[in-house]
Amino acid sequence: QLQLVESGGGLVQPGGSLRLSCAASGFSLDNSAIGWFRQVPGKEREGLSCINKRIAVTNYYADSMKGRFTISRDNNKNTVYLQMNSLKPEDTGVYYCAARPYVCNGFPGGYDYWGQGTQVTVSS
Repeated sequence: QLQLVESGGGLVQPGGSLRLSCAASGFSLDNSAIGWFRQVPGKEREGLSCINKRIAVTNYYADSMKGRFTISRDNNKNTVYLQMNSLKPEDTGVYYCAARPYVCNGFPGGYDYWGQGTQVTVSS
């Protein structure tokens, strides 16, 4: 069974940056599409971005995140990243990575494997 572990979250001031990592173990990511999701307080879990084995990217985030969040993938390291820049207090939440076969999907229900999440807090 594919296991995913997120890391890189923490406390950051508004305007700062974080790079989240999603490391896979137990199986290669070669046949998987990996998505990043977040759950902010009081809202449903939302899809942010997804990257497939060919490193093609599909974004699902709103305009408020456009140009600030970038997904990438290093197949040699079996790891997917989410670079987050110009962070805002409203970005605070738990960020998850998830895996599904081959094709990207923006809905949480479409993913089979999930990490435990990493907390991101943007505050002064």
